[in-house]
Amino acid sequence: MKETNRTSAGVETLHDLAALADYSLMDRLSADPEMTSDGYDHAPRQVFSGHYVPVNPTPIEDPRYIAHSENFFNELGFSDALATSEDFMRMFSGDTSLLPEPLRKSGWATGYALSIYGTEYYEQCPFRTGNGYGDGRAISVFEGVINGKRWEMQLKGGGRTPYCRGADGRAVLRSSIREFLAQEHMHALGVPTSRSLTLYTSKTETVKRPWFTRGSYSKDPEVMIEEAVAITTRVAPSFLRVGQLELFGRRARKNEHPKAKEELEQIVLHLIDREYGDVIDAHLPLREKVLLLAREFRKRLTSLVANWIRVGYCQGNFNSDNCAAGGFTLDYGPFGFIDMFDPRYQPWTGGGVHFSFLNQPQAAERNFHMFCLALKPLLESNADALDQLDEIREGFPQVMQGQMIKMWASKLGLKTLNASLFNRLVTLMIETSVDYTIFFRELSTVPEDISPLTKSFYGDAVLNEKILKSWSEWLEKWRSLVDPTTSESREKLSEQMKAVNPKYTLREWFLVPAYQQAANGDYTLIKELQEVMTNPYAEQSKETEEKYYREKPSEFFDIAGISHVSCSS
Repeated sequence: MKETNRTSAGVETLHDLAALADYSLMDRLSADPEMTSDGYDHAPRQVFSGHYVPVNPTPIEDPRYIAHSENFFNELGFSDALATSEDFMRMFSGDTSLLPEPLRKSGWATGYALSIYGTEYYEQCPFRTGNGYGDGRAISVFEGVINGKRWEMQLKGGGRTPYCRGADGRAVLRSSIREFLAQEHMHALGVPTSRSLTLYTSKTETVKRPWFTRGSYSKDPEVMIEEAVAITTRVAPSFLRVGQLELFGRRARKNEHPKAKEELEQIVLHLIDREYGDVIDAHLPLREKVLLLAREFRKRLTSLVANWIRVGYCQGNFNSDNCAAGGFTLDYGPFGFIDMFDPRYQPWTGGGVHFSFLNQPQAAERNFHMFCLALKPLLESNADALDQLDEIREGFPQVMQGQMIKMWASKLGLKTLNASLFNRLVTLMIETSVDYTIFFRELSTVPEDISPLTKSFYGDAVLNEKILKSWSEWLEKWRSLVDPTTSESREKLSEQMKAVNPKYTLREWFLVPAYQQAANGDYTLIKELQEVMTNPYAEQSKETEEKYYREKPSEFFDIAGISHVSCSS
């Protein structure tokens, strides 16, 4: 998609932002034919066709500023004062009734299909048809070109839409803080992600949500608690998802309405324009565009998942509707950063082993399979193109393995991954109960003995002579492979390894006190976590290190809401 040269230099007011608006999705794709004329469309209903539903967000009552991403504001050229200005705050807390033109008073919500680990589902749709599943509380309110790059801004918790399935359309403060902090942390980690713009809460409006009692070991929420509502604005080049293409692919495959195949083609071409315009020539025939799209998405998705594992991130609910078609991290619901290394680590009680830490490559493959299945109706008249698409799909495991091998080699400071060294390391990390982040960061100091590595050991492993001997043998072999023969080469190696092995990650037990304090109007810890977690590779102050570079306290293990969470709301 060709972008204009409009710049956001000096975006001081909402009028300045309005001048950058460019609503490509609403202008180039089709709206639901049964849409309302005024955007008041907040009750659950079936949406049979069209790419989006115009819908007005529902403003939260008495909005209060909590935080904004100063780094992202700076990148966009926004004045920091904008975040607390009355009209900007009104818009991004859900009130679009007074927006200056060409900003639009109606936002938009989109439908998508659901598949879980490669299996199509319809039961979660209240109509059992798949026509009622989509953005139930996420409403986009802006699309525009800022400093030559297209961005879409979406309110998470912006109220009910036709896809709300009877829910209230709200997000609570707890989950909004998690997502707000996590997105900017992931960006700082160098992992493709949606971004955080602002976070507002309501002084008066609350909703009830199921949660855990304090200190509980339960896997399921036990009580209903009253929580303040909040809206966080997330930003991305688009919010097109694999599940979205799936929806239109299913409709085309089953010929659900006369324009089903046309709508599929339109949204695929829109995805290419929005997310892949720099690598896919707009003048190519459709067949070539589709095949290039599959290859490019495969490249991005495999790289993304390898990066997740590199930094210790687990996307606890990696359904196709939580998989961005642009190849970045989307939907920070039941996510978690790993503490003690466990290949089957899963932060979400409802997620299952199939979405666990080291199963994420397989989950990604299932999503890619559904992505390719959605594209097939566009190639059905060309047997050769269908064969090529199948080859691309079948090649996913090999490409994924290549990304993983490359990633593990970089974490270990090796030019080529040594299989026996790596396999022995995984065994030792499990046997010893090792903190994933601390271990790799300490290894990045290129130690001469195992003393620094023992900082990552949980329990009494440091007293086990057999384990210590095994670690010494492993370290000796590792050093022989990385070969830091001089202090200069050791320092260079250490620098390279520290650039891929973060010192700080956003562990759940850091987040809990932040949102607990925020519930009482104290946002100090949110600000502190913003500072620390947007500099995850840096050596920070001694005070910061003592507070945030340490093992998970034993009393937090298996505690509900800390070691595991329900699907955040």
